[in-house]
Amino acid sequence: MENHMIHYAKDQSFAVPQMNINGLIWIEGVLSAAEKLNAPIIIGTTDKNIEYLGGYDFIYQTIKNKIKAMQITVPVSIHLDHGLTVENCKSAVDAGYDSVMFDGSKLSIEENIKLTKEVVDYAHAKGVIVEGEVGAVGGEEDGLIGQVRYADIDDCIALVEQANIDTLAPALGSVHGKYQGEPNLGFEEMEILGQKIDIPLVLHGASGISNSDLQRAIDLGHAKINFNTEINISWSNQLRDTLNESEELFNPQKILKPSIGAIEKTAERIINICGANQQNKVFTQR
Repeated sequence: MENHMIHYAKDQSFAVPQMNINGLIWIEGVLSAAEKLNAPIIIGTTDKNIEYLGGYDFIYQTIKNKIKAMQITVPVSIHLDHGLTVENCKSAVDAGYDSVMFDGSKLSIEENIKLTKEVVDYAHAKGVIVEGEVGAVGGEEDGLIGQVRYADIDDCIALVEQANIDTLAPALGSVHGKYQGEPNLGFEEMEILGQKIDIPLVLHGASGISNSDLQRAIDLGHAKINFNTEINISWSNQLRDTLNESEELFNPQKILKPSIGAIEKTAERIINICGANQQNKVFTQR
């Protein structure tokens, strides 16, 4: 599984941004930004939103059709974020997803390892990579609320070695949604992990983290960084401004087009922060 864009990013000391989608216009905005900046990209679909978005097969085919229609030439990986069950992860694999995350962070480490390994065995047989998580990323995303719980280093090592995951998301101070105050990332723990395991790390809840902290996280082995909140904020702000400019405006295209531009502009900024611009490479994917 070493041919995935995330492993290439780790070798080249940059991060591939994952941007979660909430509808068709997010796909268009993110793809436009990636193509413009010649950057590899990961489109994330959070498991909690799958039914709302139309199901695994529909989402996968919609993204693929949009890639074809827009004549996108950069590598695009389709990822299941925060897979809630083993069965859901398997459904995403069967639909064609390039990678899946099984979120066993609320389980005991023994149960987390057991279920994550079940996902890994199924996914690897079909050429799909798997992300595991240890600890609890705090905040709120897609209706799920949680408190920060730092990942235990020994638990991280156990999950990597026993479940054979491809990437690890250790909860080290980041949160989903808006930050209350300044983020307090566990850089010391990141450094220790980097010395003990050799797979790429994943940073969740990157919206609101300073550029310097993100760069430091990349230097310490994070090759995939997830964004959602700041994209949604820029989209909603632009949509609100557009509607407030004219109470008579009702044409959907005229209302939505500026908000797509806001998504694209924010995605471009994220790509540049991650150092993924001009990192296009031909990856072997399914």
